[in-house]
Amino acid sequence: MLYRNYLDEVQKVLSKVMESQGENIEKAARMVADSMRQDGMLYLFGCGHSHLVGEDLFYRAGGSAAVCAMLDSDLMLHGGAVKSSFYERMPGLAKPIWERYGLTPKDVLLVSSTSGINSVPVEMALCAREKKVPVIAIVSMAYAQDASRHPEGKKLHHVADIVIDNGVCHGDAAVAIEGSDMRVGPISTISSCMIAQSIVVQANEFLWKEGITPPVYVSGNIPGGMERNQALIHRYMPRNKHL
Repeated sequence: MLYRNYLDEVQKVLSKVMESQGENIEKAARMVADSMRQDGMLYLFGCGHSHLVGEDLFYRAGGSAAVCAMLDSDLMLHGGAVKSSFYERMPGLAKPIWERYGLTPKDVLLVSSTSGINSVPVEMALCAREKKVPVIAIVSMAYAQDASRHPEGKKLHHVADIVIDNGVCHGDAAVAIEGSDMRVGPISTISSCMIAQSIVVQANEFLWKEGITPPVYVSGNIPGGMERNQALIHRYMPRNKHL
């Protein structure tokens, strides 16, 4: 059954990422921990399905309160999927989004873009670098030879401080339907979310071992959960426009 082949491919990709990208994940986690120690935040940006990485980390049980997803409706699927694909290739859209979130040098920006070739993710990373905000990129290096759509030919892995390969194949569809020319089963969201969660998990452990209690939410669906979270919500709401 093809779904079993798909699950096998998912496991292979995740195992490959942990074997080959562990050092960079730890470096990224140290960068995030250093930011949080200074009361900084991790901001996450992506277009299309890549925005799901930000939503996966944002405001959830077991997740860090020092995380803000940068969510712009024009670049998300619910605002028009075809439109979002068109917009993420357009130069000039990143800066006004960047300016709405108020990142500072004590923060960290994580940009997720599997292809890494479209203008908006590249420009977002460049906005961060201009303001001395460190950048983590999650990309698939299977696209490294593809032509950039950025006006200056830059790709996301060219402009990030730390690059983490999500290990997915070119085109993202992992398995073929026998007897057809179709490939199905994307893995990029699964892999990229695992990487991003791993960064934050490890950052929390780094902080704890330094004697700092990391700002972690508990489930609002357990007794007293929402009450425990209120102090974190109050602390981060002025810097997180989506709380």
